Amino acid sequence: MLIHDDKLKELASRVLAIEAEAIVELAARIDDHFVRACQLMLACTGRIVVLGIGKSGHIGGKIAATLASTGTPAFFVHPAEASHGDMGMITAQDVVMALSNSGETDELLTLLPLIKRLGAPLIALTGNPASTLATTADVHLDVSVAQEACPLGLAPTASTTATLAMGDALAVALLEAHGFTAEDFARSHPGGRLGRRLLLLTDDVMHTGERMPCNTPDDLLKDALVEMSRKGLGTTVVVDEEQRVLGVFTDGDLRRALDRQVDVHAARVTEVMTRNCKTIAPGTLAAEALQKMQQYKINALPVVNSAGKLTGVLNMHDLLRAGVL
Repeated sequence: MLIHDDKLKELASRVLAIEAEAIVELAARIDDHFVRACQLMLACTGRIVVLGIGKSGHIGGKIAATLASTGTPAFFVHPAEASHGDMGMITAQDVVMALSNSGETDELLTLLPLIKRLGAPLIALTGNPASTLATTADVHLDVSVAQEACPLGLAPTASTTATLAMGDALAVALLEAHGFTAEDFARSHPGGRLGRRLLLLTDDVMHTGERMPCNTPDDLLKDALVEMSRKGLGTTVVVDEEQRVLGVFTDGDLRRALDRQVDVHAARVTEVMTRNCKTIAPGTLAAEALQKMQQYKINALPVVNSAGKLTGVLNMHDLLRAGVL
């Protein structure tokens, strides 16, 4: 059966409107029950254990992942597996969060006596406040919806969206309560771009030792050009005998020297170098080094310690390859 393009758009818009309304209606249910759920989770000395079957299980997995990545240790356990050994993963120090739209899911009800015997607090997210799961739980959060977005009223759509949104509300509230920072988030996501921006230091990407392009004040300009070419960073750092930085000689300095018709075979590098050059300290975030390069429109930075001595050289391309940008 073919459906007109406009009809497809109409159906999609209806789904989004129903699900948006379901989320909006949750705002009125952020009450003392929500606060109590947060308090139980904040007081937890173990893990938040999320349970759910079917679509609720998929939503539960995402809620557990969100909690874990925002400062609240959590993991998902499949209720059917819990009945066959995985119940041993839950301890009295944990808080259990059970998801069920009906509140009467058999696999979850089977576990209720065991959870109660453990003494682990139980938070239930259901669409039926009068259900067995809701009335047995220490705290019940109502995630009921007026209607599903499915035209048959069968497929979990608006109800799973509402449950997911309530899970996000809990995660973000706990994030704030824990004082969770962007740096903490980066430590949970070391492979992501944010992790690289917030964890990578100048020391991790700078060129050191023999890989540092550097010259002495007595070197001729042609010597500096050879060093720049050999090290391939588009710059060389001029240092004294104590490795204290006196200045840098860059591609830009070379162009300006050629415009002045400076003799590269006779002039010393100190005559054409940039004094009072921009530098950065060891242990600084690589993202900060990138910001400084972009601000001053330069492609390299000497890394200089508190004694003014050269410890490394950073190049824009190294930062880009490291994924800092």
